Amino acid sequence: MYETKGSYEDIINLPHHASSKRPQMPMLDRAAQFSPFAALTGYDDAIHETGRLTDEKIDLSEEEKEALDRKQQILMERLCDHPALTVTYFVPDAKKSGGAYVTKSGSLKTIDEFERWILLTDGTKIPLDDVADIESELIRNMF
Repeated sequence: MYETKGSYEDIINLPHHASSKRPQMPMLDRAAQFSPFAALTGYDDAIHETGRLTDEKIDLSEEEKEALDRKQQILMERLCDHPALTVTYFVPDAKKSGGAYVTKSGSLKTIDEFERWILLTDGTKIPLDDVADIESELIRNMF
């Protein structure tokens, strides 16, 4: 039948087969079929979420609360002028405890003392209970 001349000596020098019906697979796709797969779907996202840092909401002292109330009253008196201001406030995180402090600049549209929020002219609604600081040229001139 077949002679055994050694290890693959009968085919070692034959030309590489190339199909005339199918195109050759790109090297990137060939390599991808041997790459590892994610056995635990979502594991990387969970690790990233766990490692993401959040800030705790700071409880303001009575003096800081009184200062914010005075600033709010000054702004209420000049509400018709739509004063420019910068508000620093706490935004709770949707996925874990804590959150982040955000600073937003804009013009004041209104303050609703009953529902406790500030509305800027761009439509941003900020809960008064989450406000840490308010800055404005109008307030600087008063203090």
